Amino acid sequence: MTDASSLRKDYLTLHLVILVWSFTGILGLLISVSAVEIVFHRTWMAVLSLGLIFWVRGRSVRLLRKDVIKIILTGFLISAHWILFFWAMRVSTVSVCLAGIATCSLWTSLIEPLANRAKIKWVEVLLGLLVIIGLYVIFSFEFGYWLGLSMAVLSAFICACFMVINGKLTKKHSPYTITFYEMIGAFLFAALFMPFYSIYFTESGIAFWPQGMDWFWLVILAVICTVFAFTVSVELMKRLTAFAINLTVNLEPVYGIILALMVFGESEKMSSEFYWGTLIILLAVCIYPVINYYEKRKASKRLIRA
Repeated sequence: MTDASSLRKDYLTLHLVILVWSFTGILGLLISVSAVEIVFHRTWMAVLSLGLIFWVRGRSVRLLRKDVIKIILTGFLISAHWILFFWAMRVSTVSVCLAGIATCSLWTSLIEPLANRAKIKWVEVLLGLLVIIGLYVIFSFEFGYWLGLSMAVLSAFICACFMVINGKLTKKHSPYTITFYEMIGAFLFAALFMPFYSIYFTESGIAFWPQGMDWFWLVILAVICTVFAFTVSVELMKRLTAFAINLTVNLEPVYGIILALMVFGESEKMSSEFYWGTLIILLAVCIYPVINYYEKRKASKRLIRA
């Protein structure tokens, strides 16, 4: 397989993963338990599923203790990101939450160079700022959702942090092993945070035990949206930069908004300015691969000349 066709396959796989992720917002509203409980059940189911895969394949998950601790702590970040994500959705709408998550590319454009001790690529910062402009347009006309939008932006910042960390972890460990230990970390964080959530953030306490169809949606969330999608995304980090992945993830609001409108109808309809803002975000997503393509062409030409 040529480099071009391999890259094309990676981007198509990435879009499939993003489509699956965009459905998590729908599941977050279909499941009746709180955001913390969703993450709690999602993660233990994911750990169980991955453990079963390892057992069937006879694969070992042994790592050095320091590596296990590092990956589990990264799982804490993932858990915080998911809790904020589902929580933001509950206090606003799926569409507003997904628009806030789109700021992930801006955070990544600043965090990734610092983590890799590389120069900040100003074109990435400018594209990230274009996303912020789109977000500003949304925020200006949908101010009633400021809390949900703020929580989603914080969730995006945390997402950028663990994506950059995962980009480094994939150079040493298997994506399945990384996901396994990160899900353990995410489960532990959700379990530890649950009593605080129950005391300080809710008057009625937590239901804890899902009912009826909740179990079905949680299995879909754990197996397809977590084990499959998350592991594949970690695998893609071996070949694609964290910024390229996170900028493409900005399509999640577009896919998610379409799905939300299809499933929830009128309750998800927003002002025209909201969709203009989302269009600006989409523009940033489309520009990056074009710039990246021409930069690689210039680099290859310089190598040929040398």
